[in-house]
Amino acid sequence: MPYFVYLIVCKIKNKKKISYVGYTGNLKKRLGLHNSGKGAKFTRGKKWKLVYYEKYDSKSSAMKNEYILKKNYKLRKKLKNNK
Repeated sequence: MPYFVYLIVCKIKNKKKISYVGYTGNLKKRLGLHNSGKGAKFTRGKKWKLVYYEKYDSKSSAMKNEYILKKNYKLRKKLKNNK
């Protein structure tokens, strides 16, 4: 089963963008959960747009790379401003 690491962004007041990083086995379903208010607590009440994802063959490698992307704010900023 493939796993995905993803980056979603949302525009908030003052046209500022915020981002969220996660991993999942079903990207389409997970994005739907975030946008319906049933995702992570941080993502509730906002409309999110998928700007980046990467596919992995194992859950453990997806989790490791999710952690790396979560901590790499320079890369997150670069990815979210490209879209």
